[in-house]
Amino acid sequence: MRGLVYHGPERTSWDTVPDPVIEAETDAIVRVDATTVCGSDLHIRRGDLPEVKPGTVLGHEAVGEVVEVGSGVHTRRPGQQVVVSSVSACGHCPPCRDTLYGQCRGGGGWILGNTIHGTQAEFVRVPFADHSTHRRPPNLPLDEAVLLAELLPTAYEVGVRNGHVGPGDTVVVVGAGPVGLAAATVARLYSPRRIVAVDLSHSRLAAATRMGADAAELPGRMVAELSEGPGADVVIEAAGDPDGFVLATRVVRAGGHIANIGMPGKPATLHLEALWRKNVTISTGQVDTSSTPWLLDLLVFGRLTVSPLVTHRFRLDRMEDAYEVFAHGPDTGALKVVLYREAPEPPR
Repeated sequence: MRGLVYHGPERTSWDTVPDPVIEAETDAIVRVDATTVCGSDLHIRRGDLPEVKPGTVLGHEAVGEVVEVGSGVHTRRPGQQVVVSSVSACGHCPPCRDTLYGQCRGGGGWILGNTIHGTQAEFVRVPFADHSTHRRPPNLPLDEAVLLAELLPTAYEVGVRNGHVGPGDTVVVVGAGPVGLAAATVARLYSPRRIVAVDLSHSRLAAATRMGADAAELPGRMVAELSEGPGADVVIEAAGDPDGFVLATRVVRAGGHIANIGMPGKPATLHLEALWRKNVTISTGQVDTSSTPWLLDLLVFGRLTVSPLVTHRFRLDRMEDAYEVFAHGPDTGALKVVLYREAPEPPR
């Protein structure tokens, strides 16, 4: 088969690699019908994650068809369409029993495209298939289903839920990239008074407006008004930039919440000298994907609109092109790029 292979910082290629095989009785082999590129993939390609070894097939999000299962897989069978979660869960260790799948101690966690071969390929081996895949309803388009693999659970679990978004809140989202816009979209379910998106990119601010943000601003007047006035009840930091984190600490009100989603590639300063008396709660976290079934129902029943997040579509063999478009999102207008085994689906 073919897959996107990491060869070291700034070096990847679409290569022929061995077909995946069942290695444990709880494995499944899935034919990849759609996959996508994540910001953490860009960090890997830049060399920010040294645990990813050269020769690894990248990617951790996919939708596809089960083609083979191990003898210990009980809820999946060949021919089923599934969403492959970005996080693999053994389902039995203490963190998994607490639905903290990202902290799995039984051999799971974020392993796809990290410590084992990932989803940016024609086929992928999925460990712990019973706990790490979800049935895809036939009426759910591929480019919406693939957002359930990581983007939507991350936005909800690490952003909205950790941030304790509630009715009447003022919510500021720092970083109007894919995960920030997804967080703003999911936050709308909780009836906040106002959602403000902040970004340096005019194209992403325009996207935030289209996605339903009440205001979309460059860091400036509105941020100054919030920091000098009542402040935001919840700030979701989705930029992964040290300056974005500092901005979040300036904007949050006393007693408010900062939910950090962004994955910084370098240290960020925590100004405790300004925060110590504000009773601020700061949360971080890796996605667990425990919310995927709930989010799937929201999509199926039309309670959540996410299709505008997919801006670019490619065939699998154009993986390198997809990376370039996604890596320069503020210039290309790219939010999520989706790659398909067959011809790209038309937008809905």
